[in-house]
Amino acid sequence: MTLLSFSQYIPNIVGYAASICMVLGYLPQLIHTLRTRKTDDIAVGTFLLMGIGGFFFMIQGLLLENWPLFLCNLCTTTMSAIIFAIKISNDIKKKKQGGT
Repeated sequence: MTLLSFSQYIPNIVGYAASICMVLGYLPQLIHTLRTRKTDDIAVGTFLLMGIGGFFFMIQGLLLENWPLFLCNLCTTTMSAIIFAIKISNDIKKKKQGGT
């Protein structure tokens, strides 16, 4: 393999590296939320907008056949949706109990 042929793989390598970092960035929050079910310090708007943004990037990745972009945002959108759902569920329960 020549240097020229290797250089065509660099964008995908960078894309997969970015995808791994993004997914690993969300993972600790997801694990913490699933284990503790504590969501008091999570901003609803943050995970809602991150999920929506991830969804649109996922569609873009699919349309462009950019698999690192698609896979990363499939994972982050799913994680955002899970965290958002737990947050909303907790907020509804707290409201029913008369909490702030």
